Amino acid sequence: MRPIGVIALNVFRESVRDKVLYNLVFFAVVLMGASYLIGQLTAGQDVKIIKDLGLAATSIFGLFIAVFIGIGLVSKEVEKRSIYSLLSKPIERYQLVIGKYLGLVLTLAVNLAVMALALYAVLGYMAWMAPAGSELAWERPALDPAMLKAVLLTFFELSIVTAIAVFFSTFSTPILSAALTFGLFIAGRFSADLRNFNQVIDSALANGLTTAVYWLLPNLSQFDARSQVVHGDPVAMTSVALSGGYALLYVAALMVAAIAVFSRRDFK
Repeated sequence: MRPIGVIALNVFRESVRDKVLYNLVFFAVVLMGASYLIGQLTAGQDVKIIKDLGLAATSIFGLFIAVFIGIGLVSKEVEKRSIYSLLSKPIERYQLVIGKYLGLVLTLAVNLAVMALALYAVLGYMAWMAPAGSELAWERPALDPAMLKAVLLTFFELSIVTAIAVFFSTFSTPILSAALTFGLFIAGRFSADLRNFNQVIDSALANGLTTAVYWLLPNLSQFDARSQVVHGDPVAMTSVALSGGYALLYVAALMVAAIAVFSRRDFK
């Protein structure tokens, strides 16, 4: 377990020093600040707009962090030929894959926390500057703790996306890995529509294929609780826990596949 921890910490340090990472977090924080100004243009809806844009920015920029760093975790080592020095050390290949994935997940968690704090800071400033009694018109408090559930679900979703990016990086080029990861992300967001495909086409073969694809694709729509939080609808902790369990199982399956592919690669 110690080699995995060392690799994860090294990946975290390298990712933190990455200028692209800082730029993504910077733009996310700026967008959250800009949402305050946009919210002022809509009387009575400013809290909803700030929450909606803030949570959307957290999800979108978190996605970019997961993809653009994840696709190079393994392929970058191959291109720089530093993979040879790594494998010459007493490190198993599965430890390298798992360590790099955990390092990126740690980076992702820290950056999501920073963006969540920025969102709460904007909302706190708005609540402080709001006229007395205006909070009575809000469906939920400005500093609604339920937003943390939405951020946690986003973390679960991006953990799966990160695992997808790492899986593709074990055998593909960075550009192709990015394209495939984004494609699976979009497909995963709309995978629930495949369940109703049999109502559109009356074909046993087509229905069987769509059913198989539905179960293979990650069901990412369950991690989107932004609308519920913004409109003050409750988000049950049991639902969050089940989504976390699903994410853990899906990530485990992807890691097994990534390790199997990477273990069979010949770097000679």
